[in-house]
Amino acid sequence: MSEQTTDPAAAAASTAAATSFPGATISLPLGLEVLRTYSGALISLEILFGALVWILVASSNVPVPLLQGWVMFVSVTTFFLSSAYLTLFITGLADRINIDWNVIDVLYHFVAVLFYFAAFVLEAATTAAYGGPPFKPIVNGSQTLICFPSSEGNIFTILYGRQYSINVAATIFAFIVTLCYGCSLMMGFKRWRM
Repeated sequence: MSEQTTDPAAAAASTAAATSFPGATISLPLGLEVLRTYSGALISLEILFGALVWILVASSNVPVPLLQGWVMFVSVTTFFLSSAYLTLFITGLADRINIDWNVIDVLYHFVAVLFYFAAFVLEAATTAAYGGPPFKPIVNGSQTLICFPSSEGNIFTILYGRQYSINVAATIFAFIVTLCYGCSLMMGFKRWRM
């Protein structure tokens, strides 16, 4: 015959150890229902517009790698992290991971807002370095002078018409993604505080 433990302290300790960790806190629905919420729609927009930033910066041949390297890092990293985050909710795996998803949501979107705002500013600085066409002919009587513009400051770059247009579009989409992450942060903060 097997003997059962009658030690009440051991039974209480095993019960306390089993119940000491709170269950996962999730305020967003699981499955495809998450896409019907404002948060799910914003995360989808973050993924879509973040991919556009990534594609546009890469298609401009990255004329200023020092600045646009950070833009590429932020856009690619947040694209994959937001995709993984949304996938966890769509597949229902978020219910199986025992963490407070409201806190994770607020922390992730806070870091994403900071990083994307920096990326937006750097992409705007790259775009602002455009000095017009690469050369300007100046007619002086019977002679034609060619003057090459140089930008003031630490950035010297010559963006051609196509590169400039692509960088303007990337700057606009980076701003839109920053706003999306900011709205997600505010909504996540409200869910966390409730």
